Amino acid sequence: MIQSLLIANRGEIACRIIRTARAMGIRTVAVYSDADAQALHVRQADAAVHIGPSPARGSYLVGEKIIAAAKKTGAEAIHPGYGFLSENADFAQAVTDAGLIWVGATPSSIRAMGLKDAAKKLMQDAGVPTTPGYLGENQDPDHLKAEADKIGYPVLIKAVAGGGGKGMRRVDDAAQFQEMLASCKREAASSFGDDRVLIEKYILSPRHIEVQVFGDTHGNIVHLFERDCSLQRRHQKVIEEAPAPGMDPDTREAICAAAVRAAKAVDYVGAGTIEFIADASEGLRADRIWFMEMNTRLQVEHPVTEEITGVDLVEWQLRVASGEKLPKRQDELSINGWAIEARLYAEDPVKGFLPSIGRLDRFALPRTLRTMRFRAETGGAPEEWTPPGRPRIETGVVEGDSISPFYDPMIAKLICHADTRRDAASGLAHLAADAQIWPIHTNATFLHALLVQPDFTAGNVDTGFIERHQEDVIFPVEPLPKALAIAARAQLGSYPAPTGFRLNAQPQQQVRFIDRGDVFVADLSTRVAENDSNFLLLHHQHGETYLTLQGATWRLTDARVEGAGAGAASDGAILAPMPGKVIALDVAQGDSVGAGQKLLTLEAMKMEHSLTAPFDGTVAELTVEAGGQVTEGTLLVRVERGGDA
Repeated sequence: MIQSLLIANRGEIACRIIRTARAMGIRTVAVYSDADAQALHVRQADAAVHIGPSPARGSYLVGEKIIAAAKKTGAEAIHPGYGFLSENADFAQAVTDAGLIWVGATPSSIRAMGLKDAAKKLMQDAGVPTTPGYLGENQDPDHLKAEADKIGYPVLIKAVAGGGGKGMRRVDDAAQFQEMLASCKREAASSFGDDRVLIEKYILSPRHIEVQVFGDTHGNIVHLFERDCSLQRRHQKVIEEAPAPGMDPDTREAICAAAVRAAKAVDYVGAGTIEFIADASEGLRADRIWFMEMNTRLQVEHPVTEEITGVDLVEWQLRVASGEKLPKRQDELSINGWAIEARLYAEDPVKGFLPSIGRLDRFALPRTLRTMRFRAETGGAPEEWTPPGRPRIETGVVEGDSISPFYDPMIAKLICHADTRRDAASGLAHLAADAQIWPIHTNATFLHALLVQPDFTAGNVDTGFIERHQEDVIFPVEPLPKALAIAARAQLGSYPAPTGFRLNAQPQQQVRFIDRGDVFVADLSTRVAENDSNFLLLHHQHGETYLTLQGATWRLTDARVEGAGAGAASDGAILAPMPGKVIALDVAQGDSVGAGQKLLTLEAMKMEHSLTAPFDGTVAELTVEAGGQVTEGTLLVRVERGGDA
């Protein structure tokens, strides 16, 4: 058995691997960039090695530095996690050439499945059903159009070396073809250095079904059933589940058998995923499911498979890499219940899913579904309540950590396992609703809305689901009047009330709260009405109450508390929300401005962010110039109340 393991990754997957390795008695080594010097995976590992600057291209993507770190610390093996170098055949080969153990697929398997056209031909030879299309070498635009005409529109143009949703174009009729082809080739050349494409029949009611496979060095290959990853936004998975809704035993047997044939065709070793596309216009049918591609690594969504099978896939990876046989035979594997996973991101869906970075001043994810809630049925009094399901959370951050602009903005993976799909969805919806995170914006409200959407709970999913239901699942959330009233009562119990305050206050008595420049007024006469929505209220510290509703969180600071809102827009101080460059100034010192008026534009993470005045007033201080670089938290503008705006 491997005794010492270096994890060539970061964040939640590095923490996930460390957890299993520690349980197996394996020493762990972390690697980290400048941005990750204090990261959770670094703190959890037995040893850690600095490998370079914050951008991944100078650290996590430099194989030579990672191999050097393994040798320096005496690590026997390298686990790549997912992303970064996990599917880089040259890196896998370099690891083995250095005398180290590679915890992953062999370089030959990675290469065989790395190019979509070659992989598809290989699958056809192995008897794996593939989508109708053109895989030929002739890349002449007129020839490609003739092939598309022959297949029949709509078709999908895909980069041969593509991935991550890049280098893909849907073409609905012949008139669009040449324009879409040119666009696809430009993006493919830019992203992958290879502008070759293939053409496939576009499936109008597509479901994304994938099968977890596992092989060892003794020739054994098994499947661990299927996952449905159809809920996607811009070809990126949002919610995944196992098993797939609507999957009958015969279709499951057919698709899983095809996945095993695919893995055997490349003598597969380790954890891998065979991805299929299904035409679900008439439900799932074995004759309407086709091979798309293979991921030669552990998947982000592997926890749902672990939950329904009771298998630790990372443990299997480490055992297989150590030369052991697979821990279970095919007939020893079975499905138990249902599991659903949601990816919690630091982003704001209401603002076009713009990333939200910075410090996690409040970060509380429910580790149990037993929670204290304020419910209409109990008149607003706290009540302990347990939704269905068993929760699981995978994260690489804790309260006080920061979300960096350099890497994927995923904060955590929320998973719920239950006896039925309905209970798993319900439990996961409550996990998303009770995610208390501040001041970072997250997609928790979006996830909650998806999980309770009637079509989702009925299992009517396909890859166009989110686009069809945008108005149902992307919307702003405001604090409920009853929640504000209860927050005010909680505050009033923690410090002296203002002169003349009485518990049987008249309806006009109010308390003003401030959060991120917004002012909320709590009417103390508000009563809890029957059938009001549930919400989570936490009195966290003196003068402040965290309020969470449907995944949105506010830190309500009583305006009467001295210094309330200090350092935030509520006192007129506009701070840089992230490191960036000031690309435009719209005001000058001394200008009168109105609430909501744009003050300046900050460019960060390749996106533009407009910062606005929190109230009517005058620009009292302007500390930056156009073109200047700023760090997170820098005072940019200070607005004083009043003026002629």
